[in-house]
Amino acid sequence: TALYGTRTVLCHLFWRYDLTAEQLFYMFNISLKYFVALPVAILFISATNPSEFAASLNSIGISYKVGYSVAIALRYIPDIQRDYHSISQAQQARGVELGRSEPFFKRLKNSVSILLPLILTSLNRIDTISNAMELRGFGKHDKRTWYTRRPFARRDFIALAVGVVLLLISLTVTIRFGRFYNPFV
Repeated sequence: TALYGTRTVLCHLFWRYDLTAEQLFYMFNISLKYFVALPVAILFISATNPSEFAASLNSIGISYKVGYSVAIALRYIPDIQRDYHSISQAQQARGVELGRSEPFFKRLKNSVSILLPLILTSLNRIDTISNAMELRGFGKHDKRTWYTRRPFARRDFIALAVGVVLLLISLTVTIRFGRFYNPFV
């Protein structure tokens, strides 16, 4: 209600809590944002070759260090999923229950037995990668070559142009009409 500047109470829940139309509208917008963005992000991650994406970022003027960081992050997602699955199976073999039959706080406590080894494994992998990059002199030169590089095609320039146009439209709407659509005024 502070965001929209009004308070339209739909029903009283309990004590001093009310259900307002502004809350419902805000929750609808946030849910819509995640339901639209999440499938696109998953599709992007599963359909993109990290090396080609890093090379493409570098070819449009982004530093190769940033591009390489993005490529490592994209490559790292399946490794985390695989590690989580194997650690989860190992903990279940040891008798740690994670099913819905367990009480919530017991499941929360048991999930720590998966997350802690996952974090430690991830930190170990990060240390190994950073040592390997340092030993090979990563960042010594201003430019680098890419193993997989595709030249820009016409459709790539069209996609960039559409992206820039959408960015300009969204910035214009945000600056002109404000950040939030407010149907309550």
